[in-house]
Amino acid sequence: MAKPIYTKYGDQGETGLLYGGRVSKANPRTEAYGAVDEAVSALGLAKALSTNEYVRETIDSLQRELFTVGAELATDPAERDKLLKHFSPVTPEMTEFLERSIDFITAEIELPREFIIPGGSPASAALDVARTTLRRAERRAVALYDASLLDSPELLRYLNRASDLLFMLARYQDKA
Repeated sequence: MAKPIYTKYGDQGETGLLYGGRVSKANPRTEAYGAVDEAVSALGLAKALSTNEYVRETIDSLQRELFTVGAELATDPAERDKLLKHFSPVTPEMTEFLERSIDFITAEIELPREFIIPGGSPASAALDVARTTLRRAERRAVALYDASLLDSPELLRYLNRASDLLFMLARYQDKA
């Protein structure tokens, strides 16, 4: 028989951080990496709904990088050295890649001058859900940073740019 996935360790409202320590499931750190996890799932829906290869590849790359973001957010700063032994942190190069992707899409489409109401297609709607979820993750990460519980300003830049990319990717999805 396979080992069950439940551990019962979280039954009292706590969860374990990466590399040790337990916190409330309502802890600001848990809120931040939980929002990233939600965005990864919404991106999975968008990827499943899209037939555009560029959109699908971009989503796949972003999902993989968001696991890095989640790992950083799920690690207490006191344990950062342990994190760095297993993962590379969010880097300026990762943020620059997002910027190049935004620039590519910007050259391919023209944005309307009025507010855009999400829902042009199922895939773009899922991208917009992922975008707004990442914006929430960004707000939670900023709160951690402001409280000196996160020491990576690059992670903040990355989240900001990732949600910008998702906005543009949703528009590209509807134009492609």
